Amino acid sequence: MKPPSVDAPSSQPGLVNRLLGGVETLGNKLPDPAMLFLFSLFIVWGLSALLAPVEFAELDPRTGEPIRVLNLLTGTALASFLSDMVTIFTSFAPLGVVLVAMLGVGVADEAGYFNTSIKLLLGKTSTKLLTPVVILVGLISHSAVDAGYVLVIPLGGIIFYAAGRHPLAGIAAAFAGVSGGFSANPVPSALDPLLQGFTQPAAQLVAPEILVNPLNNYFFTAISSLLIIALGWFVTDRIIEPRLNATTPVDDDAEEAPEMDQMDPREKKAFWWASAVLVLGLVVLTLTLLPADSPWRDATGSLNSFSAPIMQSIVPLIFLLFLIPGVVYGYVAGVFETSKDMVDAMTMAMKGMAYYIVMAFFCALFVHAFGASNIGALLAVKGAAALKALALPGGVTVVGIIFLTAFVNLFVGSASAKWALLAPIFVPVLMQVGISPDLTQAAYRVGDSSSNIITPLMPYFPLVVVYCQRYVKGTGIGTLTSLMLPYSIVFLVAWSAFLLLYWALGIPLGLGASYAFPRP
Repeated sequence: MKPPSVDAPSSQPGLVNRLLGGVETLGNKLPDPAMLFLFSLFIVWGLSALLAPVEFAELDPRTGEPIRVLNLLTGTALASFLSDMVTIFTSFAPLGVVLVAMLGVGVADEAGYFNTSIKLLLGKTSTKLLTPVVILVGLISHSAVDAGYVLVIPLGGIIFYAAGRHPLAGIAAAFAGVSGGFSANPVPSALDPLLQGFTQPAAQLVAPEILVNPLNNYFFTAISSLLIIALGWFVTDRIIEPRLNATTPVDDDAEEAPEMDQMDPREKKAFWWASAVLVLGLVVLTLTLLPADSPWRDATGSLNSFSAPIMQSIVPLIFLLFLIPGVVYGYVAGVFETSKDMVDAMTMAMKGMAYYIVMAFFCALFVHAFGASNIGALLAVKGAAALKALALPGGVTVVGIIFLTAFVNLFVGSASAKWALLAPIFVPVLMQVGISPDLTQAAYRVGDSSSNIITPLMPYFPLVVVYCQRYVKGTGIGTLTSLMLPYSIVFLVAWSAFLLLYWALGIPLGLGASYAFPRP
């Protein structure tokens, strides 16, 4: 039986409301990320013209010569820019990486493979283990991009409610896993090569020959998933749910929770067939990796080097490992009847990427101009000199990057948009003081994830409010923010400390990664 209905708190403490109001006001004044890149391009052009005549004493680490800014507003430079515009866009590294990965992921998603997988996992879980399992599923859902927001978060509320627990606690736990733990995932996802696509060109501003592995943070993010599950479990069961039970009863007229075992037998059959094919594919891949003369190895027999075919094939493998099980699921479940259905699923996935493609166009132009002007290299050298003068310990610098990223995330929600803007500055500057691109990217990921769940400017934040209102109509943006604030603070502090400990112990960050630059 539901507890008696009382009015839910209509407002949060004044400090929280003032903070939210300030963030919302400032955030609403920012242009769309695509326009941010366009404006940034104009700024780079203007700065290149102003700084080109200036002679700098600092040496360019790539050439050993005094660094010079190139004027991009000359007739020759503008003509070259226009003639190369199409090539600049089509050769933009993250574009192909994301679209190829999403073609495979989209088939599995549209077929229903992800939906059934999540329902089966959550529906067969003990009440005592609901919290960690919901968070774990939220972490894994990153592989399906938006599936966590539209499926895992509402299901978190449903299964908590069905188990006699507060549904808003289930929503909060799921939201913490899906968004707060965005960079903690036990399996590789499209985010790994996406961020690497920005990190590598940023690093090449200082070291043109350097290569960054797409899975350069994988070990750290995989192990971090255990930390996020433990922290989220503690916060949900010890802080959030007791507070909700005491102050926020579920409405008497809240919709009833459906039975989790209501599923078409064909869906279950399709899930097991698709999962068997997925496991078989992983087994075959593993067996082909084992021989010393495996075609996946490089000339020296290594699997981890940048030149090893297996490392060059990570994105196509993500494509295949989601595409094939998705197709099997679709045909067995009756969702797919002809090959056109599979193509339609890919088309739907690409429709969802339309905004990203538009943003990537302007981003590619900005990144190209930023590098071609030498402004990025100049900022790196000047920033390195300032950091060296401050003589801050490396750990302090890394924590500073984490907290700065978390703050910027309150205004610019897109992980790729932020890193496209910040990588050309953070990566080269920290390389100049001996910190590797791999460690800088890991620090960025911690800061970016931790504050995702407290910014109303995150595109899915209002949707989560709607999920909460199914059970407590008085829920508002301030309510949800106060609900998620403990997760954000705990994640930010503990995850930052964990990265420093991880670094101190010398545990590898990922494949081909290092902590220091130049690499040992």
